[in-house]
Amino acid sequence: MSGGGSASGEGRRRGWARKKAHATPQEGTRTGAAVADPAVVGAMVVVEDLHRSYGTGAGAVHALRGVSCSIPRGELVALRGRSGSGKTTLLNLIGGLDTPDSGRITVDGTPLADLGESELLAMRRDRIGFVFQSFGLIPILSAAENVGVPLRLRKVSPREREDRVALLLSLVGLADHAEQRPGELSGGQQQRVAIARALANRPALLIADEPTGQLDAETGMEVMDLLRAVVRSEGVTALVATHDANLLGLADRVLELSDGVITEAGAEREAGVEREARVG
Repeated sequence: MSGGGSASGEGRRRGWARKKAHATPQEGTRTGAAVADPAVVGAMVVVEDLHRSYGTGAGAVHALRGVSCSIPRGELVALRGRSGSGKTTLLNLIGGLDTPDSGRITVDGTPLADLGESELLAMRRDRIGFVFQSFGLIPILSAAENVGVPLRLRKVSPREREDRVALLLSLVGLADHAEQRPGELSGGQQQRVAIARALANRPALLIADEPTGQLDAETGMEVMDLLRAVVRSEGVTALVATHDANLLGLADRVLELSDGVITEAGAEREAGVEREARVG
């Protein structure tokens, strides 16, 4: 990120924090009431009245228009929406990769607006794992070495790092492919390596942006099955963006993003019905 971009983001963050500090008593009451809502108490992620636009004037693109939602701990939540609906923008904001124009994001009990750049970096490194559509693996490194990169950045001891990498590769079904490089793996196998790497630092939140977008339908379903298993075995919360209706039945909850606005009407019920049909 360029220095100008960083300064701009820091400026927006200060403005965001100032708005919060100067909230009226009524606003404080509304915020308190929202946090007391059973739907958000103890949630991994709470998003409140989030706005994000790009550009200015008549050419401005309003990616998010007052988005509010909560992501319960320990659930696999699917974020559904067509291309251009704002899914990636929302994921980037929740992951601390971008800053909203206004609104509030709390992740694992921490308001992102309260964090400086170094604190945001630490949160992204230690408490949030990212999985991208393009895998993002380093071509010259083996599967094991790719998974171990986040642990090296934290200066984890070689013995502990090797044990954690071996455990994660076993978890994603690639114990026998540890020494293979990305070019020697299938697309589905590469995404499994990417998921293992995202889990290396034991994150509380896993954010996946169209993780099955480059995979065929069968492999995509296998990856979603793996994400669901990971949520259960590792105790993480997962937020997965997808526009593939066939994958929604694996989610505990479905949020729909359309024209920058979140809806959930009927989505959770629909996901439950699809899961029951698969089990039956």
